[in-house]
Amino acid sequence: MRFKVGDKIKFLDEVGGGTVISVIDHRMVKVETDDGFEMPVMTSNLILDYRSGQHDNAQSKASHPAALITETVVPEKPSITEINPWGKVKDAPGVYLAFEPHEQQWILTGNLDVILLNNTGYDLLFSLFLLQDDEMRGVDFSSIPAHSKMVLDNISREEIANWTSGAIQLLFHADEPKKIYMPAHIDIDIKANRFFKEGSYVQSSMLRGKSLLVNLISMQALTVASDQEAVRKYNSEMAAQQSVVKKEKPFISKYQTNVGEAIVDLHIAELVDNIAGMSSHDMFELQMNMFTKALKSAMENEYEKITFIHGVGNGVLKSAIIKALGDYEGLENKMASIIKFGVGAIDIIIKTKSN
Repeated sequence: MRFKVGDKIKFLDEVGGGTVISVIDHRMVKVETDDGFEMPVMTSNLILDYRSGQHDNAQSKASHPAALITETVVPEKPSITEINPWGKVKDAPGVYLAFEPHEQQWILTGNLDVILLNNTGYDLLFSLFLLQDDEMRGVDFSSIPAHSKMVLDNISREEIANWTSGAIQLLFHADEPKKIYMPAHIDIDIKANRFFKEGSYVQSSMLRGKSLLVNLISMQALTVASDQEAVRKYNSEMAAQQSVVKKEKPFISKYQTNVGEAIVDLHIAELVDNIAGMSSHDMFELQMNMFTKALKSAMENEYEKITFIHGVGNGVLKSAIIKALGDYEGLENKMASIIKFGVGAIDIIIKTKSN
């Protein structure tokens, strides 16, 4: 059962009840008890206090003639809650977009909460645009307090395609900031097939359940404008960008997951839309070319770690990758996290002069 702010509830496992004062996520709400205490409670341990509703309705009907009774619809407040009231956040500071399945035991089925997470010490103002029916549309704009998250929407699997392409603009504010940051513009480009793979849903310290987590931007990637010189430099850079061809982003940037880190999925389905007419050798060559291109780009741009998902299979691709690493200096490899990737991925540590 989904509860909303203002609902009167009763506890299932103890005497008493209270009022829902905020929605943490679809499994937990914050309740103010009848004694005046506030605490987070699992929704599975609550039921609506229908007696309270019936009592209120009876009083209302008794004091107003039936012909004069009108229903006032109160718009529901955005679901904004603290990112992690139950523990320490270990994820890197930044702004994230998460798709959290309601059914955590069956994560490839059922609805998903679309959540914008402000894992920074700044209040976040955002404007969200999505590509829908071949048109870019402004679908939401609001603000999120520091270290908080907002449920933007509750979508079905059929609505996923509406959330794969778009853009978001961010503005960071604090009353006494140590740094002032320039506004950020981030393009949203998520492959739709990621939503239908169990491995895409990972555990995070920012949410209680597994989610498909997209790192929109890290704090380290933001442009600092803490004095007038930085502002003048930013303005001149913006003017220069308008007069010259925009510099192409590094190839590895589209696979970046954190500062200095990237994950590249070498499964053939991630590289081409249609394998019709391709031989096994053609597929292998395509995978190795992607490996080489991504690794070189990561090294040129001073990344610290790149993870290649090679799958289990017969081990041919993994063996070829390990053999190819012998042609490079300053690299180490190890099995990637089994929790995140199973046994089908390899971490490559890139050693630079700085580390």
